[in-house]
Parts: sequence; C-alpha cells; structure tokens
Amino acid sequence: MNTWLALAIGAVASFLVAFLLGYVVIPWLHKLKFGQTILDIGPSWHKNKQGTPTMGGILFMAGFLVSMVVVLVADKLMGGDIVAGDSLVPGSVKTKLYSGIIMAFAFALIGFVDDYIKVAKKRNLGLTILQKTVAQILVMGGYLASLYSAGATYMWIPFYGNLDLGWFFWILGIAVLYCTVNAVNFTDGIDGLCASVTATFAVAALVISVLRGVFGVSLLSAALFGGLAGYLIWNWHPAKVMMGDTGSMFLGGLVVAVSYCLDMPWLILLIGCVYVMEFASDVIQIGYFKLTHGKRIFKMAPIHHHFEKCGWKEKKIVYVFSLINIIGSVAAILLVYFGQPK
Repeated sequence: MNTWLALAIGAVASFLVAFLLGYVVIPWLHKLKFGQTILDIGPSWHKNKQGTPTMGGILFMAGFLVSMVVVLVADKLMGGDIVAGDSLVPGSVKTKLYSGIIMAFAFALIGFVDDYIKVAKKRNLGLTILQKTVAQILVMGGYLASLYSAGATYMWIPFYGNLDLGWFFWILGIAVLYCTVNAVNFTDGIDGLCASVTATFAVAALVISVLRGVFGVSLLSAALFGGLAGYLIWNWHPAKVMMGDTGSMFLGGLVVAVSYCLDMPWLILLIGCVYVMEFASDVIQIGYFKLTHGKRIFKMAPIHHHFEKCGWKEKKIVYVFSLINIIGSVAAILLVYFGQPK
C-alpha cells in the first residue's frame, strides 16, 4: 500500500470511529452515572463540570486501535504485508512500536481503575499515590526491559548521531516515563487542552518520523491525531465528556512510545513543551510552598489553573498553549532536519 494512502486511511478511520462512538459512549456513561467529581480547591467555576461523564478517552483509544487494524487489513487486501515485511516497518522498529502500544494500553488500564474507583465512590481520589506509582513502575519496567532486550539502549543526538546510553538508559527511561505520563495527566485540567496539545504533538511526530523514514511511527501518529480530532468535537468547551485518567495516561504512554521509536526521548522537551511547563509548575509550586512555609509562586498549579485565576477563558488557554507547543514542534522539526550528521 502507498504510504501516504495508509496514513490518510489511518487518520480518517480514527477520526470517524472516535467521533461516531461519542453518540453511543457518552449517553452510556451518563446512564451509568460515570460523572466527574470536581475538587473543592479548584476554580469555583469548575463546579459547573460536576457530573460530566469521564473515561471519554475510550473514544480516541478505540479510534486509534480500529484505525490501525483497518490499515493493516486494507494493506493485506492490496497485497502488502506491513506486519511481517521490513520494507515499511523495519524489524528494529517493530519491537519498540509494538511494546510501546502495549505499554500505552497498560497505563490506560491503570487510569481506568483509578477512574472507576472515583466514580464508584463519588470522590476525586481513586488509587492512592503509592498504588498508582507501584503499578506505573511495573509497566515502566516491562517496557524498558523490552527495549533493552532489543538492544535499543541508544539515543539519537542532532549533529552527532547515535549515543549508547549504557546503564544510564534505565535511569533516563524511568525519569522520562514517570514524568511524561504524569505531566500529560496534569495537562488534562480544562476542556480541550490535553487533546489539543497532544494533537500538535502527533502532527510534529508525524513530520519528524517522515524525515527519519520511520513509517510505523508515521502511521501511529496519524491514527493518534485522527482520534484526538474526533474526540475534540465532544471535549471542546463546554465539554460533553472528559478523557479521565484512562485517556490521559494512555496518551502519556503513547507520547513516550513515539519518542523512543524515533530514538529521541529528548523530543518531549520540545514537541511536548507544554507538558514540561505543566509538570514543572506543579513541582516548583510544591517545592516553594514547603521551603517558604505556605507561600506560592503561582495562584494555582498546574500552570493552566494559574491563568484561569488570572481571568483567562478556557478557550484562550487552549489556543495559547497549543501555539506554544506548535512553536516547540517547529523548533524540533528544524533541529532534526538540519541536525543530520555529516
């Protein structure tokens, strides 16, 4: 199958599944009374969101999964063999790609348990921090072990090439996974924000994967973008559904999977710069609060809530933060394009 046709089919199929599934899933979540519980310490106007169905990440997760299957089936019917062949997805990429997808769905399962406890007990706390951390460490360990067994312990550096990380592979991997998955989760705080930012991430990853000649990541990114676009129709302010930890942890896992498939975990700093802002603002706020015994740098953390407290509307925050991520993405694309070693 022509690669551009495969990407188009993947994006469109994912969009249609995520969008159309909303007509079924959202009423079903309402019927089950799987509504979001809003924290009292949050912005007062967020109380209007009380009861909005959560676990909406099911929409783009289903879109992503179905679109990948559709492309593989269509390719097979047209005489191709993306799965077994090495022409479009080299064997060296397959392990990273497949283990990355499994890892993302494993994180989604943790998020689902967390969401289910919240809605079942009508509270904002699901799994405890210890329970969630232990579960995440198990998933991280399995994923990193799969990369290690495949010999993928190196990282591509612009203007240099591949750098073998040695034992530092484990330390970097745990840090990247833990920080990224939770940073994406922090970004899911207002209508449309996490999905919009991650959509810009997906487009940047698609462009970079084309530059690097990694078709599998291009297909994954196209499917991710299509699913998020379909989901955003339902999640745009005022949101009719929220992705919940089910969706945000899945996205966090995929963000890491894409970066490692491209051999560039450092990419997250640029094409995921909003995630970095969100995570850093929370860490800074907590650290400063403890050091100064009660003082705060931001009116509220993560930082999107700070701007809400400053009077910014939710849509403005989404537009500005998405633009910031686009700027970071353009910088990353230029760095990869001009950074090929001579």
